[in-house]
Order: sequence, then C-alpha cells, then structure tokens
Amino acid sequence: MKKGLSILVCASFLFAGAVQAQDKEKEDENKRYFEINKNIEIFNSVVKQLDMFYVDTLDVQKTVQSGIVNMLAGLDPYTDYMTEEQVSDFNVLTTGEYAGVGAIISYRNIDGRDMVVIVEPYEGMPAAKSGLKVGDIILAVDGVDMTSADKVAGELYGKTLSNKVTSHLKGQAGTEITVKIERPGVKKPFDVKLIRENIQISSVPYYGMLENNVGYIILTGFTDKCAQDVKKAFLELKGKGATSMILDLRGNGGGIMEEAIQIVNLFVPKGEMVLSTKGKMKQWDRTYRTTLDPIDTTMPLAVMVDRGSASAAEIVSGALQDLDRAVIIGQRTFGKGLVQAPRELPYGGSLKVTTSKYYIPSGRCIQAIDYTHRNEDGSVGRIPDSLTTVFKTAIGREVRDGGGVTPDIKLEVEKTPSITYYLLNQYIINDWVTEWALKNNKIAPIESFGITDEDYNSFKEFVKSKKDFKYDGLSEKRLKALKEVMDFEGYSQTADDEYKALEAKLVPDLDRDLNNFKETIEKLINMEIAKRYYFQKGEHIEQLKYDKDLKEVITLLNDQPKYKEIFTPGRKIVDLASKTGSEEEFGIE
Repeated sequence: MKKGLSILVCASFLFAGAVQAQDKEKEDENKRYFEINKNIEIFNSVVKQLDMFYVDTLDVQKTVQSGIVNMLAGLDPYTDYMTEEQVSDFNVLTTGEYAGVGAIISYRNIDGRDMVVIVEPYEGMPAAKSGLKVGDIILAVDGVDMTSADKVAGELYGKTLSNKVTSHLKGQAGTEITVKIERPGVKKPFDVKLIRENIQISSVPYYGMLENNVGYIILTGFTDKCAQDVKKAFLELKGKGATSMILDLRGNGGGIMEEAIQIVNLFVPKGEMVLSTKGKMKQWDRTYRTTLDPIDTTMPLAVMVDRGSASAAEIVSGALQDLDRAVIIGQRTFGKGLVQAPRELPYGGSLKVTTSKYYIPSGRCIQAIDYTHRNEDGSVGRIPDSLTTVFKTAIGREVRDGGGVTPDIKLEVEKTPSITYYLLNQYIINDWVTEWALKNNKIAPIESFGITDEDYNSFKEFVKSKKDFKYDGLSEKRLKALKEVMDFEGYSQTADDEYKALEAKLVPDLDRDLNNFKETIEKLINMEIAKRYYFQKGEHIEQLKYDKDLKEVITLLNDQPKYKEIFTPGRKIVDLASKTGSEEEFGIE
C-alpha cells in the first residue's frame, strides 16, 4: 500500500512540475509577444513623429528601408530585405530567365558624360543578333532619353541610371524596341531595332574535351535546371570518349540547394543521404537523399574549388568528398553552411531569411563564421581550426567542420599584380580592345590566337596616353603607413636612408610594370578579344590555355594510382597552410 501511495505521490509531483513548466513557457511566450508589439509600436510612432515634425521633408520609404537594413545588419549578411524591384532581380539570379535583349550593361562616366554601355551581349540573343557590340553607348530606348536619371548622391546615381536602362530594355517577349546607339569609331548615332525574347542564361557557359580524354565542365551558378545542363554536358562528353571528368566550381557563389542535390545525384547511387538541415523550426528540418538512378558512379571525377566557391558549390564538393566519389582540388572554400528561404512581405517585398544550417553526409557543417557570437565592435571571427571537430567520410577519411571544404589536394593561389586590377576596373583593357576590334574584322581560331608584340606596344602607348589613369599601388599605400609608424615610434632619423631606398623601388612605375607583367596583362587582353569574337565560350577557352591549376588536375586524372591513393581509409584531409584561421587570408571582412 505504501509503495502504491509513493508512486501516486511521485506521479502527482511530476504532473505538477509539467504544468508549472508549461505555465512558465506560456508566460515567456506572452512576454516575447509583448516586447515585439511594444517595439513595433515605438518604431511606428518614431516614423510618424519624424514625418510630422522633422525640419525637412522626410523620405519615408528611404528612412524605413534604412531602418530595416540596419536592423538586419546585426544578424548575418544573407538575411536580407528585398523591395519589389529587387525581388525581380533575385528571381533572375535563381532562375536565369527574363524577357529582354540579352546583354550585360554597365554605367560609365565617359569624358564627363554619364552613360550606360554594353559590356557583353549574349551569344544568339537579340542584342548580338542585331549587331550590338561591347562598348556601344545606349542613348535612348523607344525615344526615351537614357543619359540621365533622378539625381541621387554618389555611386547610387550610376545604379539608378543603369536600372532605368534595364527597365526599358526588359519587357514582354515578342515586342519590338528601338535603341539609339553611339558607337566608338562611328561618326553619327544610329538606331537599332530589336525583338525582345525570353532569355535563358546558362550556368554551364562552356564544356569540352581536354587532352588525354579528360572532359571539362564549368558551372558558374546554381540556377533552375542547371543540373540538367550538367547532365547533358557530361553525357555528351562521355559519348565523345571522355574517360575522366573535371567539374569546375571555382568562383561559383551558389544558388538553389535542390539543384546542388540533383548534381550530386548524377554521380552517386540512389538513396544516398546528401544533406540535412536543422533550424529553430523543428518541423522544417529535412533530410535530402538521392532519388534518381545516377548517370555514372565510377568515372574518375575531380572537382575544382577556390575561396569563391560557396553555398551550393560547397554542398556539391563537400558531399562528393564525404561520399568518396570525387577528388577535391584547389583552395579551401568560402565556408557558408547556412540555408535561406524567402518570406513574402506586403507590397511585393520579400525577406530572405536564414532559417537553418545544413550538414553534409559525414555530419559536418562547413559554416566558417560564427555570427551568433560577435566581438564588442560588432565584427565576427572565423572558427579556429583548434575548435573544429573531426568527422569521417564513407570509407573513413578524416575531415573537419567549421571552415569550408578543405581540398584533398591543395593548390596555391596564383598572385596577381595590382596593376591588372586598375587596368580592368578603369576599363583600360576594354577600351583598347574596342579600338583594336574596329581595325580587325575577324581573328584566328582561339586555339592559335594571341596578340603580337606590336599590338602590346600599341596597348602600352594607349595606357600612357590616359591622363586620368589612376595607378595607386598597394605597396605605396603600405609604405606610407610604414612611414607614419616610423615617425610615431621615432625611427625616422635612424632608418631614413633605408626607407628612401625602399621607397624608390616600390613607387609605381608604369613603364616598368607594363613590361614586368606583360605576360599576365597579355592574357587578360587575349581573353577580352576572344570574348568579343566568340562570346563567353571563347573567353573560357582562352582562359583555359593559361590555367596552371587545370594542368595539375589533368596530370592527376591521368595518374590513376595516385588518384586512387587519395581514397585511402584513415587519410587525414587537413589544410595545414591555414591553421591560423586568419580572416585576412580568406578575404573575410
């Protein structure tokens, strides 16, 4: 009897405890809702008071949007508010589809004039078919002036003008527009008639056969149907005799998660776990498996990655590494292990919100930055390697979480001279090629094409003729900073001679640098010319001619014993060169 009574009393206590826990949970929930409603009411009141009493007329939309942007800035950079216009641009990024003329445009100030120019027409699209070229200036669309926009401060003006031109070029497929063009080398502006089409931007701009029966596919983004494009390319190359394959994900910033899963599905058996997601809303947690029969599970496969490979690109490379299906080659990837989902907002807006983290087959999350624990100044840090955890691939190779995908074979980043940044960013190479193309109606096939020494000398004279060319070397900036430190610490007098000697060597010298970095600059010029005559496909073919990393991958795929050695149980995949976890090393701000 006493035993039964003790069980009853114990059960009563447990029941009472459960009720108290539920009451506490309900109380906390009510407090949270109160805080939300209170702060929304405060925000609304602030906006109304400002609109009523502020000394100048308030731009309510701009003010509220600034408040939203600053509120989200305290979270992670992927949780973002999008206006109705930005939602449309986002849909183009994710689907690769829109109706327009098929060209990339950009704002430029040319000889003091605000202009929007064509940077790249897409092959086979209305702009290219109608004869529009790189460097063409858009003066008007259907009689509407395109050389001015609503006045806003600074860089926003260029964006506003570009948006104005874009909105007039886009429209319903099948409709005709007239574009007034000013072309370098042509005396008078002229009209060009175009018929808008549904534009599909392929995420696979090039694929082809390389030496020794190696197939090559470059994937630039994870848009809708990109998995189908990869499948088509793979099967076509296999049909041409490819015995091994390279999937190039360098610089691929990601996109649609489901497309990444489908691409993994091309190379691994049906039923394999590719990805799981975990977030606050437990009912939204999912496990994703391959659902289709693969197209090939045995062909040697190499995936090329770099620090620009992020998100969906890391799902593909990480999953294929965890399942021991491909060799990953390059640099450690960006480290974005977060999933976003769009949530509709009133008046056509949208909130792209981070809802969960994703975990690849070994169970690891490759998120490199901890946004939940910020420093006092608001900055965030990369997760140190010492705090990462070891996981194992399907056959037992050791991999780590918390810092992107570490390649099986690490390749060093090729250093790029700073002068190339200025030549590209200030359109110097672009403008010289525009002039060069006026004198050359056609060029040799890409495989044998290259500018001559005479051409390069012409380019050097062109650069030196640009009085507004600003060439501020990084070495010079750092040297000035060093001088300030020397003055502050009192070393200027004792080390003045050494400083002046170093200064003489590091101050930018245009003639010297154009000669010293001739090979690198020539490559960029050749790529720009190839794009003019053979579009994106030509640019990629030209780029591959100089790709040292690609040659390393081809060598590996042709050395099957070495390739198979990588898949050794117990092998550690550790990025020894980055054990410091330096943010600067990875370009993280």
